[in-house]
Amino acid sequence: MNAISTLRHSRHASLLGNAFMAGIWAVFAYAHVLAYLHTRDWSYLLFCMTETVSALFFLIRTAPDSVSTDMRDWLLAISATFAPFFFSPSDMALWADARYLLLPGSALLLTGLLSLNRSFGLVAAQRSIKTRGVYRVIRHPLYASYLISMSGYVLANTSTANLLVYVATLSLLLARLLREERFLAADVRYRAYMRQVKYRLLPFIF
Repeated sequence: MNAISTLRHSRHASLLGNAFMAGIWAVFAYAHVLAYLHTRDWSYLLFCMTETVSALFFLIRTAPDSVSTDMRDWLLAISATFAPFFFSPSDMALWADARYLLLPGSALLLTGLLSLNRSFGLVAAQRSIKTRGVYRVIRHPLYASYLISMSGYVLANTSTANLLVYVATLSLLLARLLREERFLAADVRYRAYMRQVKYRLLPFIF
């Protein structure tokens, strides 16, 4: 059993990982709740709440039939998951009204999560394949929701630090998506799903 498998089956490692994630989230949530109290800008609360829902779905996920044990997949997944928690409120805005992009982004995220139910995880894994709801249109609605929401957030909270986090997170998400599909394509059912739903993130584009 390799290191990843050992950690995955370790209750202590799981608890430590969840505790670490909760700590990072707490700092992120505090900054955004504080920003809301100072500005009364609803977008800070919405961004914080959607990230919280994602974390809760991660905690109640079902055990997969098979999961990638490639260290690169785990590093990508962990990095892409935690990177958005480094976003921070900013007084500068390239386009203040871009915060309204958080509305469709959050709606898409919640729709995708509800379609997945508990078949949600951090790294690529063989779980039941979801083909209903928004998964009939694109294969990765959760990643699409991150793209929309983060774009709106950065345009409304423009800073050098946020731009760097944005570029890094999108790069990690794209790499994660491609590696995840490579792993999932080992399942004949997923290959059939790929033929049925041709677009990953953006209909008619990608």
